[in-house]
Amino acid sequence: MGICTLWADGLTEIITEVASDLNPTTSRPASRRVRRRGFIAAGLATAGAALIAPKAPAAPWRPSLPQIDLSPPPVNPTTQSLVAIPDSRVGEAVGALDGVIERVLAATEVPGLAASVVHRGKLVYAKGFGVRSLRTGAPVNANTVFRLASVSKSLSATILAGLVGRGRVDWTDPIVKHLPWFTLADPYVTRHVTIGDMFSHVSGLPDHAGDLLEDLGYNRRYILRALRLEPLAAFRDTYAYTNFGLTAGAEAAAAAANSDWATIAESILFRPLAMTASSYRHSDFVRRSNRAEMHVRVNGKWQQRYSRNADPEAPAGGLSSNVVDLAKWMVVKLAGGRFGQRRVIASGPLLQSAVPRAVSALPASLAARAGFYGFGTNVSTDYSGRVRLSHSGAFNQGASTSYVLLPEQQLGIMVLTNGMPTGVPEAAAAYFMDLVIGGAIENDWLALYQLITAASYVNPSKLSGKTRPKHPRPARSAAFYVGRYANRYYGPITVTARGSSLHVLIGPRPTDYPLKHWNGDKFAFFPVGENALGISAATFQSAPGSRRATSLRLEYYDTDGLGTFTRR
Repeated sequence: MGICTLWADGLTEIITEVASDLNPTTSRPASRRVRRRGFIAAGLATAGAALIAPKAPAAPWRPSLPQIDLSPPPVNPTTQSLVAIPDSRVGEAVGALDGVIERVLAATEVPGLAASVVHRGKLVYAKGFGVRSLRTGAPVNANTVFRLASVSKSLSATILAGLVGRGRVDWTDPIVKHLPWFTLADPYVTRHVTIGDMFSHVSGLPDHAGDLLEDLGYNRRYILRALRLEPLAAFRDTYAYTNFGLTAGAEAAAAAANSDWATIAESILFRPLAMTASSYRHSDFVRRSNRAEMHVRVNGKWQQRYSRNADPEAPAGGLSSNVVDLAKWMVVKLAGGRFGQRRVIASGPLLQSAVPRAVSALPASLAARAGFYGFGTNVSTDYSGRVRLSHSGAFNQGASTSYVLLPEQQLGIMVLTNGMPTGVPEAAAAYFMDLVIGGAIENDWLALYQLITAASYVNPSKLSGKTRPKHPRPARSAAFYVGRYANRYYGPITVTARGSSLHVLIGPRPTDYPLKHWNGDKFAFFPVGENALGISAATFQSAPGSRRATSLRLEYYDTDGLGTFTRR
């Protein structure tokens, strides 16, 4: 994909972080990674943001939060070499944030955005920009609820730390201790893979295993059971980002607590912090009147086309919230589990979640920094020598989110948008952190993040960018192809004929894919869903002299070698 060349040039760790979130670096071929994190085939905004100069401080909206004594820690050997940050710097950066966001939005035309900043236990900024829906024109404010996508993982890790602190479960518990029915392809891995392994993406499952089953409409239990059919890489030696691996870890924890994940989240985190706009249930999100709808950019224009029910992977990507609620979570995270005078999360388990567990992105040179992943969060060191915790979230069909925490400064920024990923929340956070650390913008972050996200829009299909042969070999009669075909992973499919057209019906509530003849026994189809990128191939195979096709390979569904369907 060429992303590693950016790291080799010495750009800061935040490039590594978003590359991990949007397109994790694994040992797998680039074509696989691109497809998994591919976005809707649409025109990306290409204008880079100009360097942004701070403007006079605005008067941000400040809901009250408990006052916490979080004075700077005493100097110690681990922080002595840090680049100094003057006491006034954070306030100056907050004062410039309106201008930063307005310029990023002007360059990309993303419909809506909300952001919040916390510093030393105080909410110092919370504001909305743009509209939450292009159809209604209703404005975004600090209370607008957004889909968080993979930022959900970081809050899930905090919730799980709360369960660990209460003695209900441990990071080192094997999944099968609480989910006896759970299996993976290797019996040893099945017995030993832990909740922590799943929350740090080192189970050996392939990148984004199970996501295409979710796109087809399968429920959580079906998908978690189907993971047994996925090929495994080296256990605890390979980082591969898996929504349903993490979801399996959360399911195990919920089983240990004799509850469901959404209810546990309310008990451990949302009710104690009065996070009244937060929920892991899609049904709660759609009941909110002040919610942000999803938008994609097609042919240079933003459109409101899709919705997204992420309940099957809720612990990994199904949380919805607003920046005011999330400011409370940032305060708790930065304060080691305390909120005001109350302890909400045990400090030990919470600290464990921020310890590097896996190398998520290898450095491309001796001078480059590696990326690391803890439990549900990126852990890195920035160019000032400070530890950063961060995560991005992305729904290809219209949501993009990001946060960055700077624990040494007790500082955090959360940015939520209702547009498909184009690097906007990551760039806004990076500009802000530049202003905090150095007092000036260091890089054209928006252009850099757009470069990263653009790479994830590439369709890896062998038919992409190709034209149908001028003189293709003819297809055979419809009777040669029609029938039912079996697949243990995706379930059965049916190939039917309607007039002169063949169709593939796939999934529990069958998705209908018309097949367009390409050449001989090869046809083209256009997948739909969160991960779809455009044209893909459907190839029938048969034994010599056979009167019927014996199998059908669907290229789009074959990234893990599971996409061949055998005639019954």
